Amino acid sequence: MRVLFLFLVLLISCSPYCDYSHIKVVEVIDGDTVKLANGQLLRYIGIDTPEVRIKKGNIFEYNPQPFSLEATQFNRELVENKFVRIEFDIEKYDRYGRILGYCFLEDSFVNAALLEEGYAVVYTRPPNVKYTDLFVRRQREARLNKKGMWGVYETIGSGEAQEYINQIRSVRGRVVDTYKSANAVFLNFGPDYKTDFTVVIFNDCVKFFRKESIEPEIFYKGKMIEVSGRIRAYNGPEIIVCTPSQIHILDEK
Repeated sequence: MRVLFLFLVLLISCSPYCDYSHIKVVEVIDGDTVKLANGQLLRYIGIDTPEVRIKKGNIFEYNPQPFSLEATQFNRELVENKFVRIEFDIEKYDRYGRILGYCFLEDSFVNAALLEEGYAVVYTRPPNVKYTDLFVRRQREARLNKKGMWGVYETIGSGEAQEYINQIRSVRGRVVDTYKSANAVFLNFGPDYKTDFTVVIFNDCVKFFRKESIEPEIFYKGKMIEVSGRIRAYNGPEIIVCTPSQIHILDEK
């Protein structure tokens, strides 16, 4: 009876707003998240924008990171109070219960537009990788044209990464060592993985490197590289990457 009751509640609350081919955005939360007319939060797949709110413990505090308000405003101008079409990939929900999707407004692909204008970076994770190649091209074009954050931010050294936790930055340094665990490959930029900057490639992403004949733990060792993304704090600062295109080799040493 309880299962039936929950099903009926879901059915009633969803109708008539379950047609994701034509649904209204009622509120923009930040650069990559919006609220839909059916009450669901939609998280754009494949991109990451600077955070407006930072999680501290179990609480999200208003603490806008650089370029977060600009990304939010751009997203708001694109979609707020407008009808959009949502396209799904393999996974429909994330661990927070948000819908994961690609957002289209008439002829505009919103996820890609944020990348194109330099308000987002590529952040793809399998199995939701349908538009990865397009997203990588859009980010490359934005960077070449110095759009958005690419026209303002200078690349930082790996030794400075600790000062930019929760921010999106490009980090440059030499991979002094690598390590392959049961879950991921780690590209270490210093002798102490607990404090030094690290690039993390989870196992579900390694296949994208192998498609290009790259074994990450061997190929990148000793090389000077540059990588862009959100700097997170785990064992020291780290950036998670999923495709070889997110790593730029600066020399072949």
